[in-house]
Amino acid sequence: MRKVFVVVSITLLSLTGILTYINWKFSFLLLIFIPLIIMGLYDMFQSQKSIRRNFPLLGRMRYLLEGIGPEIRQYFVETDLDGKPFNRLQRSIVYQRSKKEADSMPFGTQLDVYKNGYEWINHSIRAISFTNVNENPKVHIGSSQCEKPYDASLFNISAMSFGSLSKNAILALNNGAKEGGFYHNTGEGGLSPYHLQGGDVVWNIGTGYFSCRDEQGNFSYDQYTKRAILDNVKMIEIKFSQGAKPGHGGILPKEKVTDEIADIRLVGKGYDIISPPTHSAFSTPLELMDFVKLLRKGSGGKPVGIKICIGNKTEFVAICKAMVETKTFIDFITVDGGEGGTGAAPQEYSDHVGMPLRDALAFVYDCLNGFGIKDQIKIIASGKVVTGFDIIRCLSIGADLCNSARGMMFALGCIQALECHANTCPTGIATQNPKLTKGLVPEEKSIRVARFQHETVKSAMDLMASAGIDHPDGVTRDVVSTRVERNKTQTFAEIYPELKPGSLLDGSSVPNEYFRIWKNATSEKF
Repeated sequence: MRKVFVVVSITLLSLTGILTYINWKFSFLLLIFIPLIIMGLYDMFQSQKSIRRNFPLLGRMRYLLEGIGPEIRQYFVETDLDGKPFNRLQRSIVYQRSKKEADSMPFGTQLDVYKNGYEWINHSIRAISFTNVNENPKVHIGSSQCEKPYDASLFNISAMSFGSLSKNAILALNNGAKEGGFYHNTGEGGLSPYHLQGGDVVWNIGTGYFSCRDEQGNFSYDQYTKRAILDNVKMIEIKFSQGAKPGHGGILPKEKVTDEIADIRLVGKGYDIISPPTHSAFSTPLELMDFVKLLRKGSGGKPVGIKICIGNKTEFVAICKAMVETKTFIDFITVDGGEGGTGAAPQEYSDHVGMPLRDALAFVYDCLNGFGIKDQIKIIASGKVVTGFDIIRCLSIGADLCNSARGMMFALGCIQALECHANTCPTGIATQNPKLTKGLVPEEKSIRVARFQHETVKSAMDLMASAGIDHPDGVTRDVVSTRVERNKTQTFAEIYPELKPGSLLDGSSVPNEYFRIWKNATSEKF
């Protein structure tokens, strides 16, 4: 086939030369058509793609249209309520707030308020004046065993690694956190210099132990203490799993692994960086408690928590039993919903692995309450949180504060191009290509991140005031209602009835729906 292609090409080029000599007009036409003829001949003789073999040249249109399909749908086809994973209305409100543009809506809601799943806040006749509500409340994180508790904002930057995101994106996020007075979670990709620009940092330590590992990939206490004692590091988060790919481990394609990233993560270069699915520093709930104490000691007494997407309920109950038995308390638990996002994950994991956020929040809160330890532990919600209502909904079910990843990316200028995994992000956010990252100016985007966070918290507090509540602690499961059938609505209190405090401490008082889980859970194994 290659010989035929070469012969035909030489023949056509020779013909071009002759016709050029005869008439320049023919030459101009041939310059257009000869490349098309060559491509068509190549399509006829290649054997890998049936469409192109059967329909030379014309078959290429199919691949072209398929390639630009997402852009056509986003800009010309989808309505304000279409678009996945975030629709145009959700994206627009982030853009508007980050730019401090008007975010009011004319002519009423576009949502179908009689559709199953529609949700709303139960406002109060005795609403509170907005001016009497704190626009930036703080949440105190730290159990009775924590020597250096931290007062966190209600809304913060969720875990996104340097490597997944560009240097400029991390710089903008951290400076935005500094300007706005909220924290920036590093993601499991290690603690980079770009996370240490003055913003408060939560150091996320995953199964790969990046920035705190030895040459064999095991946890290194010496490497950990070097970084954990830094002033900017306010809390330590042990990552069990994330919502987009629980039980899988993180993935950083080799195309994104630069020399700098390899040095920061303390790994080699030239291959995909794939975190193990489980931790090697501990293997049982009791060993986890020892690891928590070790991390707390190595950080000088800072809050230590875990990040988890709920899967097997028995395993979380086992962690609770271990805390009660050893009287060792985790300071916070970040609950990541199965709807959480990531730069790269197998589709089946994103679509069908991990408990959705609302169910997970209710379960975690009820377990901590049932074991009588909720007063020691704060719950952080993460998973498609971008508006003030999203925050209220999470608080209503059991969260104390919230994180957002993709919301903060929209504030940076993300257009949901869905190219995070390909190193071709057109906005310079999720890429290591310097030709693309230069388009993101950290000094400009950090202001937008800070504005978006401030306006979203303000929105949440305004909604609380409308419900007659002056502090996030007052948001209960009675505050939000949802339509469960065409003519039936329920509050979250009815959908997720709370467990009585202490009801899981003794087998004789465990509710029937929890008994099998409680019985099978043991602090000696996950």
